[in-house]
Amino acid sequence: MIELPVIPSEPQRKKRPDWLRVKLPIGPEYAKVRKLVDTYKLHTICESGNCPNMGECWGAGTATFMILGNVCTRSCSFCAVATGRPNEYDTDEPRRVAEAVMLMKVKHAVITSVNRDELKDKGAEIWYQTVRAIKELSPETTIETLIPDVKGAWDALIRMISAGQEVVSHNVETVERLYRAVRPQAKYARSLEQIQRTKEYGQRTKSGIMLGLGETHEEVFKAMDDLAAHGLDILTLGQYLQPTKMHHEVIEWIHPETFAMYREEGLKRGLKYVESGPLVRSSYHAEKHVNV
Repeated sequence: MIELPVIPSEPQRKKRPDWLRVKLPIGPEYAKVRKLVDTYKLHTICESGNCPNMGECWGAGTATFMILGNVCTRSCSFCAVATGRPNEYDTDEPRRVAEAVMLMKVKHAVITSVNRDELKDKGAEIWYQTVRAIKELSPETTIETLIPDVKGAWDALIRMISAGQEVVSHNVETVERLYRAVRPQAKYARSLEQIQRTKEYGQRTKSGIMLGLGETHEEVFKAMDDLAAHGLDILTLGQYLQPTKMHHEVIEWIHPETFAMYREEGLKRGLKYVESGPLVRSSYHAEKHVNV
C-alpha cells in the first residue's frame, strides 16, 4: 500500500503559496536574450505561455523557442497561447532560430510550437528544417523538440522527429478523465500512441503532466503506468497555474512533499527519470534529460 504524505487541505481560492513565488526577470543575461528574441522576431513559449521560470532560464542565457507562429488552432483550457486561425507560415524561421541559438551560445536548445491542424503536414517541414539549421550552425548544441499532437498523421510525425534531435517530447498534460475539460481537441490514447511510435522510431521520449486540475493520486499513478507501458523515458510533473480568469481554475495547490512522492512512484513504475516539483515545466532543466 502506498503511503501518501499528510498535507493540510487548502481552500480552493486561497492565494498562491510561498513555494510558488518566483523572482522577476532581471539582469544582463535576461536583457541579452530579450534583445535577441526581439531582433530576430522570434516567439518563445516562455512569454506566450507565461512560464514562471522565465527569469531563471533567460538569466542563464537559455530560452525555449516556439515556431510556426504564436496563434494555436486548439483551444485547451489551461494554455495562455492565443487561439484562432493562424496566418503565419514563415519558411525563413528555421534560419532565424538557428542564428539566435548560435549567438546565444546555447548548449541545449528546446524547440516547441503551436498546433497547426490546418496544415496537411501539421508543420512538420518547418520542424525538420529548424532542427537541421540549428545542427548546421551549432553542431555541438543538443536539441529537445516538444512537438504537438499530429492527430494521427504519422508520416508527419516521422518527419518531425527524424532531423537529428536528441530528445522528443510530447505532453499528455493531464489524466485521462480530464481530457474533455482540459484538452477537448486531443485524445489521451492518441497521445500515448504518438509517444509509442516515437520510441519505436528510436528516439528518447519525454512527456509532462500538470497537477492541481482536480486529478486524484490514483489517476496520476495510472497515467504513469500508461506512459511507461508506451515507452516513455522521462516525465515532468509541475503545478498548474491559471493564466487568466477565463482559463481552467486551479483546484488544488500541490505541496512539494506530494511532488516528491510522485517522483518516487514514477521511478518505481519504470520511468527512467522524473522531474517533479511545483515550478517544474516541460523544458525546465531540460539539459539533464539528454543522456537519460
